[in-house]
Amino acid sequence: MKIICVGRNYAAHAEELNNPIPQTPLLFLKPDTAQLLDGFPLYYPDFTKDLHYEAEILLKICKNGKHIAPQFASEYYNEVSIGIDFTARDVQNRCKEKGHPWEIAKAWNHSAAIGQFIPLKEAQNKNGVIDFSLTKNEEVVQQGVSSDMLTNFDELITYISKYFMLLRGDVIFTGTPKGVGSVQIGDQLKGFIGTQQLLSCAIK
Repeated sequence: MKIICVGRNYAAHAEELNNPIPQTPLLFLKPDTAQLLDGFPLYYPDFTKDLHYEAEILLKICKNGKHIAPQFASEYYNEVSIGIDFTARDVQNRCKEKGHPWEIAKAWNHSAAIGQFIPLKEAQNKNGVIDFSLTKNEEVVQQGVSSDMLTNFDELITYISKYFMLLRGDVIFTGTPKGVGSVQIGDQLKGFIGTQQLLSCAIK
């Protein structure tokens, strides 16, 4: 499986980091070794002093496809979850300053926390919108709604599949809302869709 991530898909998040809003989706990849499943701890990497959480809605691909037309995009996912794109912010900033790729800031071992997946319909409210949130030490630090995304789920499927063949089991991190912040050893993170907790991760 591969992990495909979407950057700056919420305008308020791009603004909080003083980044321009992209005209097309900004994509990057994480290897399968980046997976960190629900309930497993994350050991604070020794190459960063500024580790950040970025909570996101995840899509799980349910069948193979490429060059997927918009009218068929919704057929390629039927489960969602919440995840955390852990980012070594200081490393990323140094890479950006030099014009270098920043995989070492985002694609390292266990940098992609993945919650338990639930059916899409179970995650949506009566308006078809997904509410999600992240707590740190029992306090809400991020909240978002899927309707605020600059590029919605179906549009992402169509765009991504132009460049990467989607395979069953692939996971898409669909972008983070505003409110990203740092974590320290001893912190406990929990991710929710609606009121349902789907992810727990202790920082050690």
